[in-house]
Amino acid sequence: MPLSRRALLGRLGAASVLPLGLSACGGDPVWASEDEVSRAIYRHDGPPAVMLFTMISNRSEEGAHSGLMVNASQRVIFDPAGSFNHPQLPERNDVFFGINAAALDFYIDYHARVTYRVRTNEVSISAGSAERALALVQQAGPVGPARCNIAIVEVLRELPEFRAIPNSWFPKNTMNYFESRSDVRTALYEDDSPDNRGDLMRAPRVR
Repeated sequence: MPLSRRALLGRLGAASVLPLGLSACGGDPVWASEDEVSRAIYRHDGPPAVMLFTMISNRSEEGAHSGLMVNASQRVIFDPAGSFNHPQLPERNDVFFGINAAALDFYIDYHARVTYRVRTNEVSISAGSAERALALVQQAGPVGPARCNIAIVEVLRELPEFRAIPNSWFPKNTMNYFESRSDVRTALYEDDSPDNRGDLMRAPRVR
């Protein structure tokens, strides 16, 4: 069931503010310090898994951007060629650390707005595959503009559970592959906030 913006932000307080482009600033190296990363690490008690995020245009129905969350010995989000950021979530080349429940909600709300909805597809994988995915996303960035989906596919094809995933530059193709699987868990998030919310204002706390 789609979640309203109000429900999605129940734990977060003030809303995030999204720049106009969903993937406007990919390719720039970012490297948080070891201390920042160590302090942010979050270990989720759910099963090892990957979650695909697909940002879909409500105007054209085309996929606009892809992201990938990996739950392994820690939980991270790989946002290749994306514009996402949060002052409490250290980044190393498109990988964000410290993805607790509030941070996950913030990531979804950051992308969901009147012109875009967010669809998530989660698949449980082996612990070994999850650790492999965690290592691969940390090696993949920074990812250049427009390469968000192909960068995610290249990571997933290295895992036994996803050897059959088709190569594609298009987010909805990868989403459709996930949704063809019998082991997928899917959710949809919609938000009626304005498309242009100006510059990123003070972000709600996620720690």
